[in-house]
Order: sequence, then C-alpha cells, then structure tokens
Amino acid sequence: MKTANIVLLPGDGIGPEVVGEARTVLEHVAKRFGHSFHFTSHPIGGIAIDTTGNPLPPETLAACEKADAVLLGAVGGPKWDDPKAKVRPEQGLLAIRRGLGLFANLRPVRVHPMLVASSPVKADRLEGVDILFIRELTGGLYFGKPRLREKVGERTRAVDTLEYTDEEVRRVVKLAFRLALGRRKLVTSVDKANVLESSRLWREIANEVGASEPSVKLEHQLVDSCAMRLITAPRSFDVIVTENMFGDILTDEASVLAGSMGMLPSASLGDLDPRTGKRKALYEPVHGSAPDIAGKGLANPLAMFLSAALMLRHGLALESEAAAIESAVDRALAEGLRTSDLGGTATTRDATDAVLQHL
Repeated sequence: MKTANIVLLPGDGIGPEVVGEARTVLEHVAKRFGHSFHFTSHPIGGIAIDTTGNPLPPETLAACEKADAVLLGAVGGPKWDDPKAKVRPEQGLLAIRRGLGLFANLRPVRVHPMLVASSPVKADRLEGVDILFIRELTGGLYFGKPRLREKVGERTRAVDTLEYTDEEVRRVVKLAFRLALGRRKLVTSVDKANVLESSRLWREIANEVGASEPSVKLEHQLVDSCAMRLITAPRSFDVIVTENMFGDILTDEASVLAGSMGMLPSASLGDLDPRTGKRKALYEPVHGSAPDIAGKGLANPLAMFLSAALMLRHGLALESEAAAIESAVDRALAEGLRTSDLGGTATTRDATDAVLQHL
C-alpha cells in the first residue's frame, strides 16, 4: 500500500473539468490497488489572479513543494488575454516550473491505431509512430535576460534573450539518452546550429554526452527540417531532445499525428533529490484551457488521464497502476469512444465512464 499526497491545480477553462475527472479515475485506481491518495486543490493562473492578484500564490508553490505529486489542468483565457497586462496567467506556469526546478518536459506522442482517421496526415505515415519529446523547460528565450521594450527615437524596440549554459544543456540531453536506453536507442537532437551560437553550444554538448553513451545513436537535425520531417517521416523518430521554444512549437505540431491535442499528456521533471531519492515533477495535458468549450461538458479528458498515468509511473513508482490507466484508455478508444475533438459526440463524463469500465 502506498500513501501519497497529491496536489491538484485545476486552473482555468476546462482545467477544473478534466482535473475533476482525473481525480475520479485516480480514486478508482487507489481503491482497486489498495492505495491511499489524499487530494488538495490550489489556485494557479487566471483564477489565482482573480482571487489573490498573483498567478502563482506562495501558498500554492509551498503545497507543491511538499506534495508527492502535482497534477495541473490548464491556465489562461480571454478574460486575462491582454498583451499589455503586467500580470498574466502564463506567468504562473513559468513561475512554478522555475520554482520547482522543472528543467525537462516529457511529451510522448503515440498514434493509437483506432485514431489514424482523426489525423490529417496520411495513414501510411502514421503506423508505428511512437515519439518521446524532451523539451528543455527553464532556459532559452522564455527565461533569458535582458527582456525589455524601449523607445529608440520614434521607434519601439523589443528584446528577448536566448541564453543557455553548458550544464543546462547537459542535464536535459543526459536525460534523453537515459530514457532512450529503454526505447529504440535513438536520440535526435534538434537545434539551429547553422545560425545560433546557443545552438552551436547545444550541439557541442550533445556530441559530448553521445560519446559517453555509444549504445545510443545520436543524430542532429535543424529545427526547420525537423518540422518538415515530423509530417513526412514521423516513424523515423524515437527520442527528440531540444531547447525550450523549439520544443514548444514542435510538440504542438506533433499533436496532429495523434489526431488531437486532447490525446497528449506531459510530465515536467526536476533533478533527483539525493537525500530523498525523489524528484519534483508536474504532470499536465498538452492542450490549453479551451475557453470556447469550458463548462459545456465537451472536453476530452483522456490526455489528463494519461498525464495521471505518467504521474503514477514517474512520480509514485506505480508502474502497474499507470499501465492499467493506459490500457483502459486504449480499450475505450478501441470500442469507439470519440469526444468532439476526435469527431464524435461523447461528453467528458462519457469518456470517464468508458475508461472506468475498463479499470
């Protein structure tokens, strides 16, 4: 029996809906396997701005630091979508990544055979697609300084800084190689080394790490050609590791392979604590807050369920329980479950009920 304290961060839009359904699934798993999961909910994003003025209240971060696992729904929406606003929901997401030291984002993209028709990509290119993206999460353009906007004569000048250190690159590339050992032993490192100095450093460190792990093949790919290859030959990839902004863009592109963003989970991982043997982590679906369908019971909760499975596997070392959720999702899809994003009519609750039947 395992006892775990799980922090829920429902957030905005459809976040509360899918997080609530994931809690139902996790409670079912706990009962079936004899575990005790304790849940607490805390605000983040737009709702946190409304209630506290801060997209990541200190109390929320403190709860996450003490938790055994953290599940996040989504942040943002039209209500807070003023580009001139000094406080925005997305700042809460960046702050929690920085606060928990979550340097690597894992995004598996696996094409379910029953969902091939849901993708705009030709069916013959989708068979056997199973990609693990590893996106560096706390460096690059999203965190670099200086970051400013200023008047220069009659013009407005804006500056963002793309910055990486060798150690930031090394730790995420090492993680990619470690995870590739349990897969097909191929790492594709994505950069823009023909133009960017930061990418030349990235490639240099990737080669260094690759030389220390000769059982894993390393290949380099420029980000623009990688974007093309993801559509023309997605089956040729195994593990893809890249920097923050490139990873943000490529993983959203890759969602069309699976048929919908509503099918893609993610895990954001920090360093292993040598004292406790645990690592800080945050688990969330790739999809956003989808404000257009919020409150209507139409959200696809499957990516949230699969994120919960990643949480069980990587955060709580419960492999059988994680596999049970993944198998239940697969079987529900095989029996015809389709939410609106997949071209069907199933509601959020329908999807939950279908998965619970197979658990």
